[in-house]
Amino acid sequence: MKAVVWHGKEDVRVDNVPDPIIQESTDAVIRVTSTAICGSDLHLYSNLWPLMREGDIIGHEPMGIVEEVGSDVTHIAPGDRVVIPFNISCGHCFFCDQDLYSQCENTRDKGKLAQSVNLLGRGRGASLFGYTHVYGAVPGGQAEYLRVPQAHFGPIKVPEGPPDERFLYLSDVLPTSWQAVAYADIPEGGTVGIWGLGPIGQMCARIAMHLGAGRVIGVDNVPERLALASKYGVQTIDFSAVESVRDVILELTANRGVDSAIDAVGMEASGSLVGSILQTTKLQLDRATALRDSMSAVRRGGTLSLTGVYAGPIQAFPLGDLFDMQIQLRMGQANVRHWVDDIMPLLTDEDPLGTGDLKTHEMPLEDAPLGYEIFQRKQDGAIKCVLKP
Repeated sequence: MKAVVWHGKEDVRVDNVPDPIIQESTDAVIRVTSTAICGSDLHLYSNLWPLMREGDIIGHEPMGIVEEVGSDVTHIAPGDRVVIPFNISCGHCFFCDQDLYSQCENTRDKGKLAQSVNLLGRGRGASLFGYTHVYGAVPGGQAEYLRVPQAHFGPIKVPEGPPDERFLYLSDVLPTSWQAVAYADIPEGGTVGIWGLGPIGQMCARIAMHLGAGRVIGVDNVPERLALASKYGVQTIDFSAVESVRDVILELTANRGVDSAIDAVGMEASGSLVGSILQTTKLQLDRATALRDSMSAVRRGGTLSLTGVYAGPIQAFPLGDLFDMQIQLRMGQANVRHWVDDIMPLLTDEDPLGTGDLKTHEMPLEDAPLGYEIFQRKQDGAIKCVLKP
């Protein structure tokens, strides 16, 4: 089969690789019909390359048709249309029983590398599809076929009829955004600020308004992203056109700040020369521009929700200031299956979240290297690239 394979920093290729097979009684194999490039994949493309190995198959946002199932898989069958969550969880361990599927203790990588990268000595969470050698080194979903471990629990069966893009984002974008909004604890009619208007930020904005936010302020500098957010009623700020995002937000909120702030960017944030230098010199693994901006613009007693991925420690983290301001901080990988029951009715009804306009580029799997390039460089209006094997 053909698959998107990592060969080095900013070097992904479409190679011929062996077809996946059933290895465990809880496995399934699906024929992938759509698979998307995620902002988190850009971390592998440029920043987290030391955690990759040449030959790794990447991608964690797939859906498709079930081809084969193991003997212990009963809730799906060959021919079913399914979406595959990006985290791999067993559904019955201590953490899964608490709906913390991103912390599944039966799929966590117990290897030395996974243990060593955690500064607290606690290792990493549940294995992820196509995402480094600290998250299980499981072959990913940017491929013609995918072996799905823990298929007795993970795959989400979806109805026939609507196009793939109606359901594809259940793999990551929609549950990640829903959790970010839930963690933000936005008061009814309150104001939320969202840093980063990529796919996650776009859906955070739409979900926040759907769930009762009174005002959404979105921060970015890419014209296409700002325009798309504005279409859904977001009050946008182009951070490249103002001296201080914080000051603009304080002016808009009676000098208090937003009730809730969502960092939907993470380690790829741009806009800070100091942050870029710290990252380049390895003094700091991540660029924390969005994190610092969002912390400075949330009101006292407000909530900060982190959904953008961070990989390491942040220099001069203002813990004392957050304590003084009584800020609540919540974060983490999305517990995908926890949110599916909330989201699914919206996808099978009239699609109030507008999933149909999130995709800006559709291309064959063979064009994946181009998709990565334009997405990373924010070229050609790229917001979401969907690959069709």
